[in-house]
Amino acid sequence: MGKERLDNAAPIVYGVKARKYELTERDFDESIEDPIDAQEVFDYIRDINDPEHPYSLEQLNVVQEDLIKVYNEKEDPWVDVQFTPTIPHCSMATLIGLAIKVKLSRSLPPKMKTVVRITPGSHNTEEAINRQLADKERVAAAMENPNLMSTVNQCLVPREE
Repeated sequence: MGKERLDNAAPIVYGVKARKYELTERDFDESIEDPIDAQEVFDYIRDINDPEHPYSLEQLNVVQEDLIKVYNEKEDPWVDVQFTPTIPHCSMATLIGLAIKVKLSRSLPPKMKTVVRITPGSHNTEEAINRQLADKERVAAAMENPNLMSTVNQCLVPREE
């Protein structure tokens, strides 16, 4: 794809957060319940590839740990992820949101619900896209579309370092 066809031909590339984990004995004790937190969710989605550029969503600042909220309620656990497209008219915003939803559905416990939405004020059609991402039937239909899932899966394949 030529640069003239990209929505954002020259995106700003940001530094990535260091991956540092200090393991303790608690981490290896299977009897201790380890609740999911924003850092864990961020680690699942930070390396998703942008569909237009050779960068991760973290490198483009599309996903940020401080825009992730985790509610570990016993009966109804859920995660709220906001993402920020690189430009207000990004045509890939729905695809990015779907990639985040798919990655989380494959990574989180089955009982944990996910809400994926555009950061308020960051996209021209955020309300319509948020409605699409919140519509279970639409998301399920998208996940049954082989061409669309091929594109989503390409976003989820780790890049060679």
